[in-house]
Amino acid sequence: MSTALSRDSGRTDRSLAHADWLTQGSLARLLAVLSSDGEEARVVGGAVRNTLMKLPPGDTDIATTATPQEVTRRVQAAGFKAVPTGIEHGTVTVVIDGAPFEVTTLRVDVETFGRKANVRFGRDWKADAERRDFTMNALSVTADGTVYDYVGGLADIEARRVRFIGDPAKRIAEDYLRILRFFRFHAAYGQGALDPAGLHACIAGRAGVEQLSRERVQMELLKLLIAQGAAPALTAMSEVGLLVSLLGGVPLIADFARIGEIETALGLPPDPVRHLGALNIIVVEDAERLWQRLRLANAEHERLASMAEKWHGLSPALGDAAARALLYRLGPEHFRDRVLLAWARAGAKADDRAWRDLATLPERWTAPSFPLKAADFMQRGVAKGPALGEALRAAEEAWIAANFSMDTETIERIASNAIGGAKTM
Repeated sequence: MSTALSRDSGRTDRSLAHADWLTQGSLARLLAVLSSDGEEARVVGGAVRNTLMKLPPGDTDIATTATPQEVTRRVQAAGFKAVPTGIEHGTVTVVIDGAPFEVTTLRVDVETFGRKANVRFGRDWKADAERRDFTMNALSVTADGTVYDYVGGLADIEARRVRFIGDPAKRIAEDYLRILRFFRFHAAYGQGALDPAGLHACIAGRAGVEQLSRERVQMELLKLLIAQGAAPALTAMSEVGLLVSLLGGVPLIADFARIGEIETALGLPPDPVRHLGALNIIVVEDAERLWQRLRLANAEHERLASMAEKWHGLSPALGDAAARALLYRLGPEHFRDRVLLAWARAGAKADDRAWRDLATLPERWTAPSFPLKAADFMQRGVAKGPALGEALRAAEEAWIAANFSMDTETIERIASNAIGGAKTM
Protein backbone atom coordinates (compact mmCIF):
# COMPACT_ATOMS: atom_id res chain seq x y z
CA MET A 1 0.00 0.00 0.00
CA SER A 2 1.68 3.20 -1.15
CA THR A 3 1.17 6.19 1.11
CA ALA A 4 2.51 9.59 0.13
CA LEU A 5 1.93 11.57 3.31
CA SER A 6 2.46 15.29 3.72
CA ARG A 7 3.72 15.91 7.24
CA ASP A 8 1.74 19.15 7.44
CA SER A 9 -1.52 18.41 5.66
CA GLY A 10 -2.06 14.71 6.35
CA ARG A 11 -3.24 14.32 2.78
CA THR A 12 -2.28 10.99 1.18
CA ASP A 13 -2.33 9.62 -2.32
CA ARG A 14 -4.98 7.09 -1.32
CA SER A 15 -8.41 7.63 -2.85
CA LEU A 16 -11.88 6.27 -2.15
CA ALA A 17 -13.42 8.01 -5.15
CA HIS A 18 -14.55 4.56 -6.34
CA ALA A 19 -16.69 4.02 -3.22
CA ASP A 20 -20.36 4.38 -4.17
CA TRP A 21 -21.41 4.87 -0.53
CA LEU A 22 -19.29 8.03 -0.45
CA THR A 23 -20.01 9.59 -3.82
CA GLN A 24 -23.70 8.78 -4.26
CA GLY A 25 -26.97 9.15 -2.40
CA SER A 26 -27.86 10.92 0.83
CA LEU A 27 -24.33 11.03 2.23
CA ALA A 28 -22.97 12.82 -0.84
CA ARG A 29 -25.78 15.39 -0.56
CA LEU A 30 -25.01 15.98 3.11
CA LEU A 31 -21.27 16.40 2.56
CA ALA A 32 -21.98 18.93 -0.20
CA VAL A 33 -24.18 20.98 2.15
CA LEU A 34 -21.58 20.97 4.92
CA SER A 35 -18.49 21.54 2.74
CA SER A 36 -18.96 25.06 1.43
CA ASP A 37 -18.44 28.71 2.38
CA GLY A 38 -15.30 28.09 4.43
CA GLU A 39 -16.43 24.92 6.22
CA GLU A 40 -15.38 21.34 5.56
CA ALA A 41 -16.90 17.96 6.35
CA ARG A 42 -15.35 14.50 6.08
CA VAL A 43 -16.34 10.93 6.81
CA VAL A 44 -14.22 9.65 9.68
CA GLY A 45 -13.45 6.37 11.41
CA GLY A 46 -14.90 2.96 10.72
CA ALA A 47 -16.33 3.47 7.24
CA VAL A 48 -12.95 4.67 5.95
CA ARG A 49 -11.07 1.87 7.71
CA ASN A 50 -13.45 -0.84 6.50
CA THR A 51 -13.43 0.33 2.89
CA LEU A 52 -9.63 0.34 2.83
CA MET A 53 -9.72 -3.20 4.24
CA LYS A 54 -12.27 -4.24 1.57
CA LEU A 55 -15.03 -4.73 4.14
CA PRO A 56 -18.60 -3.33 4.17
CA PRO A 57 -18.43 0.30 5.34
CA GLY A 58 -21.01 0.02 8.10
CA ASP A 59 -22.13 3.24 9.80
CA THR A 60 -20.84 6.50 8.38
CA ASP A 61 -19.84 9.16 10.91
CA ILE A 62 -19.09 12.68 9.80
CA ALA A 63 -16.80 15.31 11.32
CA THR A 64 -16.97 18.96 10.39
CA THR A 65 -15.40 22.32 11.10
CA ALA A 66 -18.87 23.85 11.40
CA THR A 67 -20.36 24.41 14.85
CA PRO A 68 -23.47 22.43 15.85
CA GLN A 69 -25.58 25.53 15.37
CA GLU A 70 -24.21 26.06 11.86
CA VAL A 71 -24.73 22.38 11.03
CA THR A 72 -28.34 22.65 12.15
CA ARG A 73 -28.92 25.82 10.15
CA ARG A 74 -27.45 24.36 6.98
CA VAL A 75 -29.20 21.01 7.01
CA GLN A 76 -32.58 22.52 7.85
CA ALA A 77 -32.17 24.99 5.00
CA ALA A 78 -31.50 22.01 2.73
CA GLY A 79 -34.72 20.35 3.87
CA PHE A 80 -33.09 17.72 6.09
CA LYS A 81 -34.04 16.95 9.68
CA ALA A 82 -31.62 17.90 12.49
CA VAL A 83 -31.84 16.15 15.87
CA PRO A 84 -29.62 17.50 18.72
CA THR A 85 -28.69 14.06 20.05
CA GLY A 86 -25.42 15.17 21.69
CA ILE A 87 -25.31 18.88 21.21
CA GLU A 88 -23.12 19.49 24.29
CA HIS A 89 -20.47 17.27 22.71
CA GLY A 90 -20.96 18.78 19.28
CA THR A 91 -23.07 16.02 17.76
CA VAL A 92 -26.15 16.53 15.61
CA THR A 93 -27.96 13.59 14.01
CA VAL A 94 -29.05 14.48 10.49
CA VAL A 95 -31.85 12.43 8.95
CA ILE A 96 -32.12 12.30 5.16
CA ASP A 97 -34.76 10.13 3.53
CA GLY A 98 -35.02 8.13 6.76
CA ALA A 99 -31.25 7.51 6.99
CA PRO A 100 -29.49 8.96 10.09
CA PHE A 101 -25.98 10.42 10.01
CA GLU A 102 -24.07 11.56 13.08
CA VAL A 103 -22.32 14.87 12.43
CA THR A 104 -19.82 16.01 15.06
CA THR A 105 -17.87 19.25 15.20
CA LEU A 106 -14.09 18.89 15.46
CA ARG A 107 -13.00 18.84 19.10
CA VAL A 108 -9.94 19.32 21.25
CA ASP A 109 -9.70 17.83 24.75
CA VAL A 110 -9.10 20.49 27.37
CA GLU A 111 -9.24 18.04 30.28
CA THR A 112 -9.99 14.31 30.43
CA PHE A 113 -11.19 12.27 33.40
CA GLY A 114 -12.16 8.70 32.64
CA ARG A 115 -14.73 8.44 29.91
CA LYS A 116 -15.74 12.07 30.23
CA ALA A 117 -13.79 15.05 28.98
CA ASN A 118 -14.04 18.81 28.85
CA VAL A 119 -13.74 19.74 25.20
CA ARG A 120 -13.81 22.80 23.05
CA PHE A 121 -14.78 22.93 19.42
CA GLY A 122 -11.98 23.44 16.94
CA ARG A 123 -10.98 23.48 13.29
CA ASP A 124 -7.81 21.38 13.45
CA TRP A 125 -8.22 18.01 11.74
CA LYS A 126 -4.91 16.74 13.09
CA ALA A 127 -5.80 17.59 16.70
CA ASP A 128 -9.17 15.90 16.28
CA ALA A 129 -7.53 12.75 14.88
CA GLU A 130 -5.05 12.60 17.75
CA ARG A 131 -7.81 12.42 20.38
CA ARG A 132 -9.20 9.16 18.95
CA ASP A 133 -8.31 5.65 20.15
CA PHE A 134 -6.52 3.65 17.42
CA THR A 135 -4.61 4.80 14.38
CA MET A 136 -6.80 2.85 11.97
CA ASN A 137 -9.87 4.62 13.39
CA ALA A 138 -8.48 8.13 12.89
CA LEU A 139 -8.53 8.24 9.08
CA SER A 140 -10.82 10.69 7.31
CA VAL A 141 -11.97 11.11 3.73
CA THR A 142 -13.40 14.08 1.85
CA ALA A 143 -16.29 13.97 -0.57
CA ASP A 144 -13.91 13.62 -3.53
CA GLY A 145 -12.38 10.49 -2.01
CA THR A 146 -9.12 11.95 -0.71
CA VAL A 147 -7.91 10.10 2.39
CA TYR A 148 -6.20 11.96 5.25
CA ASP A 149 -3.94 10.23 7.74
CA TYR A 150 -2.30 12.15 10.60
CA VAL A 151 -1.24 9.26 12.85
CA GLY A 152 0.02 6.40 10.69
CA GLY A 153 -3.27 4.58 10.30
CA LEU A 154 -2.69 3.52 6.70
CA ALA A 155 0.54 1.73 7.55
CA ASP A 156 -1.17 -0.03 10.45
CA ILE A 157 -4.05 -1.12 8.21
CA GLU A 158 -1.55 -2.57 5.75
CA ALA A 159 0.20 -4.42 8.60
CA ARG A 160 -3.14 -5.42 10.19
CA ARG A 161 -1.85 -3.87 13.41
CA VAL A 162 -4.12 -2.33 16.06
CA ARG A 163 -2.13 0.47 17.67
CA PHE A 164 -3.10 3.19 20.10
CA ILE A 165 -2.56 6.80 19.04
CA GLY A 166 0.27 8.36 21.00
CA ASP A 167 0.83 7.10 24.54
CA PRO A 168 -1.29 3.94 25.05
CA ALA A 169 -1.50 4.49 28.83
CA LYS A 170 -2.89 7.98 28.29
CA ARG A 171 -5.45 6.76 25.75
CA ILE A 172 -6.58 4.04 28.16
CA ALA A 173 -6.85 6.40 31.13
CA GLU A 174 -9.24 8.54 29.06
CA ASP A 175 -11.63 5.58 28.85
CA TYR A 176 -10.84 2.15 30.27
CA LEU A 177 -13.25 0.55 27.82
CA ARG A 178 -10.42 0.99 25.33
CA ILE A 179 -8.74 -2.01 26.94
CA LEU A 180 -11.58 -4.24 25.74
CA ARG A 181 -11.71 -2.42 22.43
CA PHE A 182 -8.00 -3.11 21.91
CA PHE A 183 -8.62 -6.86 22.05
CA ARG A 184 -11.87 -6.62 20.10
CA PHE A 185 -10.35 -4.59 17.26
CA HIS A 186 -7.38 -6.94 17.08
CA ALA A 187 -9.81 -9.87 16.86
CA ALA A 188 -11.73 -8.16 14.06
CA TYR A 189 -8.96 -6.43 12.08
CA GLY A 190 -5.56 -7.48 13.38
CA GLN A 191 -3.17 -10.26 12.45
CA GLY A 192 -0.26 -11.81 14.28
CA ALA A 193 0.83 -10.75 17.75
CA LEU A 194 -0.85 -7.94 19.66
CA ASP A 195 0.96 -4.61 19.61
CA PRO A 196 3.43 -4.93 22.54
CA ALA A 197 3.11 -1.35 23.78
CA GLY A 198 -0.67 -1.54 23.68
CA LEU A 199 -0.75 -4.91 25.43
CA HIS A 200 1.58 -3.70 28.19
CA ALA A 201 -0.61 -0.64 28.78
CA CYS A 202 -3.74 -2.81 28.93
CA ILE A 203 -2.13 -5.05 31.55
CA ALA A 204 -0.99 -2.07 33.60
CA GLY A 205 -4.42 -0.43 33.47
CA ARG A 206 -6.67 -3.49 33.73
CA ALA A 207 -7.93 -2.58 37.20
CA GLY A 208 -9.65 0.40 35.58
CA VAL A 209 -12.10 -1.93 33.84
CA GLU A 210 -13.81 -2.37 37.21
CA GLN A 211 -14.87 1.28 36.99
CA LEU A 212 -16.88 0.70 33.82
CA SER A 213 -20.61 0.17 33.79
CA ARG A 214 -21.65 -3.44 33.28
CA GLU A 215 -23.75 -2.44 30.29
CA ARG A 216 -20.72 -0.99 28.46
CA VAL A 217 -18.62 -4.05 29.25
CA GLN A 218 -21.41 -6.31 28.00
CA MET A 219 -21.78 -4.48 24.69
CA GLU A 220 -18.05 -4.58 24.00
CA LEU A 221 -17.62 -8.19 25.07
CA LEU A 222 -20.51 -9.48 22.94
CA LYS A 223 -19.02 -7.72 19.90
CA LEU A 224 -15.67 -9.34 20.63
CA LEU A 225 -17.21 -12.81 20.88
CA ILE A 226 -18.33 -12.80 17.23
CA ALA A 227 -15.14 -11.35 15.73
CA GLN A 228 -13.26 -13.61 13.34
CA GLY A 229 -10.14 -13.79 15.50
CA ALA A 230 -11.92 -13.92 18.84
CA ALA A 231 -10.36 -17.15 20.16
CA PRO A 232 -6.72 -15.93 20.06
CA ALA A 233 -7.76 -12.57 21.50
CA LEU A 234 -9.64 -14.27 24.34
CA THR A 235 -6.62 -16.47 24.99
CA ALA A 236 -4.46 -13.37 25.34
CA MET A 237 -7.01 -11.78 27.67
CA SER A 238 -7.06 -14.93 29.76
CA GLU A 239 -3.28 -15.09 29.98
CA VAL A 240 -3.07 -11.58 31.44
CA GLY A 241 -5.85 -12.23 33.95
CA LEU A 242 -8.42 -9.96 32.35
CA LEU A 243 -11.00 -12.47 31.16
CA VAL A 244 -11.60 -14.21 34.49
CA SER A 245 -12.21 -10.87 36.18
CA LEU A 246 -14.73 -9.92 33.49
CA LEU A 247 -16.66 -13.18 33.58
CA GLY A 248 -16.22 -14.19 37.20
CA GLY A 249 -15.53 -17.75 36.07
CA VAL A 250 -12.94 -19.82 34.23
CA PRO A 251 -13.18 -19.35 30.43
CA LEU A 252 -13.51 -22.46 28.24
CA ILE A 253 -11.80 -21.14 25.14
CA ALA A 254 -11.52 -24.51 23.35
CA ASP A 255 -15.30 -24.99 23.61
CA PHE A 256 -15.78 -21.42 22.39
CA ALA A 257 -13.62 -22.05 19.34
CA ARG A 258 -15.39 -25.34 18.52
CA ILE A 259 -18.89 -23.86 18.62
CA GLY A 260 -17.75 -21.24 16.12
CA GLU A 261 -16.45 -23.96 13.81
CA ILE A 262 -19.76 -25.79 14.08
CA GLU A 263 -21.75 -22.65 13.24
CA THR A 264 -19.59 -22.15 10.17
CA ALA A 265 -20.10 -25.77 9.08
CA LEU A 266 -23.87 -25.34 9.43
CA GLY A 267 -23.90 -22.00 7.62
CA LEU A 268 -25.11 -20.17 10.73
CA PRO A 269 -24.02 -16.61 11.54
CA PRO A 270 -21.93 -16.25 14.71
CA ASP A 271 -24.22 -15.73 17.70
CA PRO A 272 -22.80 -13.73 20.64
CA VAL A 273 -25.06 -15.24 23.32
CA ARG A 274 -24.39 -18.78 22.14
CA HIS A 275 -20.66 -18.00 22.11
CA LEU A 276 -20.88 -16.63 25.64
CA GLY A 277 -22.55 -19.85 26.75
CA ALA A 278 -19.83 -21.99 25.21
CA LEU A 279 -17.18 -19.79 26.81
CA ASN A 280 -18.46 -19.73 30.36
CA ILE A 281 -21.54 -21.88 31.01
CA ILE A 282 -21.42 -25.28 32.72
CA VAL A 283 -24.37 -25.23 35.13
CA VAL A 284 -27.48 -23.07 35.50
CA GLU A 285 -25.85 -21.03 38.25
CA ASP A 286 -23.32 -19.81 35.68
CA ALA A 287 -26.16 -18.28 33.69
CA GLU A 288 -27.34 -16.44 36.79
CA ARG A 289 -23.84 -15.11 37.42
CA LEU A 290 -23.40 -13.80 33.88
CA TRP A 291 -26.89 -12.32 33.88
CA GLN A 292 -26.03 -10.16 36.86
CA ARG A 293 -22.40 -9.51 36.02
CA LEU A 294 -23.01 -8.35 32.46
CA ARG A 295 -26.52 -6.92 32.86
CA LEU A 296 -27.85 -9.22 30.18
CA ALA A 297 -31.41 -8.94 28.91
CA ASN A 298 -33.91 -11.41 30.32
CA ALA A 299 -34.15 -13.22 26.98
CA GLU A 300 -30.37 -13.59 26.85
CA HIS A 301 -30.34 -14.97 30.39
CA GLU A 302 -33.07 -17.47 29.46
CA ARG A 303 -31.02 -18.71 26.53
CA LEU A 304 -27.95 -19.22 28.70
CA ALA A 305 -29.96 -20.99 31.40
CA SER A 306 -31.49 -23.28 28.78
CA MET A 307 -28.05 -24.11 27.37
CA ALA A 308 -26.86 -25.08 30.85
CA GLU A 309 -29.83 -27.38 31.52
CA LYS A 310 -28.86 -31.01 30.85
CA TRP A 311 -26.60 -30.28 27.89
CA HIS A 312 -24.30 -33.08 29.02
CA GLY A 313 -27.01 -35.71 28.41
CA LEU A 314 -27.68 -34.67 24.83
CA SER A 315 -26.33 -36.61 21.86
CA PRO A 316 -27.46 -38.09 18.53
CA ALA A 317 -28.17 -41.31 20.44
CA LEU A 318 -31.24 -39.54 21.82
CA GLY A 319 -33.31 -40.87 18.94
CA ASP A 320 -35.78 -39.12 16.66
CA ALA A 321 -38.83 -39.27 18.93
CA ALA A 322 -37.00 -37.91 21.97
CA ALA A 323 -35.32 -35.22 19.84
CA ARG A 324 -38.70 -34.05 18.54
CA ALA A 325 -40.08 -33.98 22.07
CA LEU A 326 -37.15 -31.85 23.22
CA LEU A 327 -37.54 -29.50 20.26
CA TYR A 328 -41.24 -29.13 21.08
CA ARG A 329 -40.50 -28.26 24.71
CA LEU A 330 -37.58 -25.91 24.07
CA GLY A 331 -38.48 -24.23 20.80
CA PRO A 332 -36.08 -23.97 17.83
CA GLU A 333 -33.66 -21.38 19.24
CA HIS A 334 -33.11 -22.98 22.64
CA PHE A 335 -32.97 -26.44 21.05
CA ARG A 336 -30.27 -25.38 18.61
CA ASP A 337 -28.29 -23.59 21.36
CA ARG A 338 -28.24 -26.67 23.57
CA VAL A 339 -27.42 -29.10 20.77
CA LEU A 340 -24.53 -26.97 19.53
CA LEU A 341 -23.12 -26.65 23.05
CA ALA A 342 -23.32 -30.42 23.59
CA TRP A 343 -21.78 -31.00 20.16
CA ALA A 344 -18.88 -28.64 20.89
CA ARG A 345 -18.15 -30.39 24.18
CA ALA A 346 -18.54 -33.90 22.82
CA GLY A 347 -15.34 -33.58 20.83
CA ALA A 348 -17.06 -34.54 17.58
CA LYS A 349 -15.87 -32.89 14.39
CA ALA A 350 -17.75 -29.98 12.85
CA ASP A 351 -18.73 -32.15 9.87
CA ASP A 352 -20.10 -35.03 11.97
CA ARG A 353 -23.23 -36.25 10.13
CA ALA A 354 -25.16 -37.53 13.17
CA TRP A 355 -24.69 -34.29 15.12
CA ARG A 356 -25.56 -32.27 12.04
CA ASP A 357 -28.84 -34.18 11.62
CA LEU A 358 -29.74 -33.48 15.24
CA ALA A 359 -28.83 -29.79 15.05
CA THR A 360 -30.80 -29.23 11.85
CA LEU A 361 -33.98 -30.94 13.06
CA PRO A 362 -35.77 -27.54 13.39
CA GLU A 363 -35.23 -27.02 9.66
CA ARG A 364 -36.89 -30.32 8.77
CA TRP A 365 -39.70 -30.54 11.31
CA THR A 366 -42.02 -28.00 12.88
CA ALA A 367 -43.90 -29.06 15.97
CA PRO A 368 -47.69 -28.75 15.69
CA SER A 369 -49.66 -26.85 18.31
CA PHE A 370 -51.11 -28.87 21.15
CA PRO A 371 -54.72 -29.43 20.00
CA LEU A 372 -56.38 -29.45 23.44
CA LYS A 373 -57.16 -26.35 25.50
CA ALA A 374 -58.50 -25.72 28.99
CA ALA A 375 -61.96 -25.06 27.53
CA ASP A 376 -62.04 -28.56 26.06
CA PHE A 377 -61.69 -30.10 29.52
CA MET A 378 -64.08 -27.66 31.17
CA GLN A 379 -66.72 -28.67 28.61
CA ARG A 380 -66.11 -32.25 29.70
CA GLY A 381 -66.86 -31.36 33.33
CA VAL A 382 -63.40 -30.58 34.73
CA ALA A 383 -63.65 -27.52 37.01
CA LYS A 384 -61.05 -24.77 37.19
CA GLY A 385 -58.31 -25.49 39.67
CA PRO A 386 -55.50 -28.02 40.20
CA ALA A 387 -57.42 -30.84 38.50
CA LEU A 388 -57.72 -28.81 35.30
CA GLY A 389 -54.02 -28.05 35.24
CA GLU A 390 -53.15 -31.68 35.90
CA ALA A 391 -55.45 -32.84 33.10
CA LEU A 392 -53.79 -30.46 30.64
CA ARG A 393 -50.29 -31.55 31.66
CA ALA A 394 -51.14 -35.25 31.45
CA ALA A 395 -52.84 -34.85 28.09
CA GLU A 396 -49.91 -32.95 26.63
CA GLU A 397 -47.42 -35.56 27.80
CA ALA A 398 -49.58 -38.34 26.32
CA TRP A 399 -49.89 -36.42 23.05
CA ILE A 400 -46.09 -36.04 22.84
CA ALA A 401 -45.71 -39.77 23.56
CA ALA A 402 -48.17 -40.43 20.73
CA ASN A 403 -45.73 -38.65 18.38
CA PHE A 404 -47.81 -35.47 18.19
CA SER A 405 -50.73 -37.26 16.59
CA MET A 406 -53.48 -35.08 15.16
CA ASP A 407 -55.81 -38.05 14.69
CA THR A 408 -59.25 -37.21 16.15
CA GLU A 409 -59.78 -40.58 17.83
CA THR A 410 -56.31 -40.49 19.40
CA ILE A 411 -56.83 -36.99 20.74
CA GLU A 412 -60.24 -37.94 22.17
CA ARG A 413 -58.73 -40.97 23.91
CA ILE A 414 -55.91 -38.82 25.33
CA ALA A 415 -58.44 -36.31 26.68
CA SER A 416 -60.60 -39.01 28.25
CA ASN A 417 -57.63 -40.66 29.95
CA ALA A 418 -56.39 -37.33 31.26
CA ILE A 419 -59.82 -36.51 32.70
CA GLY A 420 -59.98 -39.89 34.39
CA GLY A 421 -56.61 -39.33 35.96
CA ALA A 422 -57.52 -35.81 37.11
CA LYS A 423 -60.74 -37.01 38.78
CA THR A 424 -58.86 -39.54 40.86
CA MET A 425 -56.58 -36.84 42.35
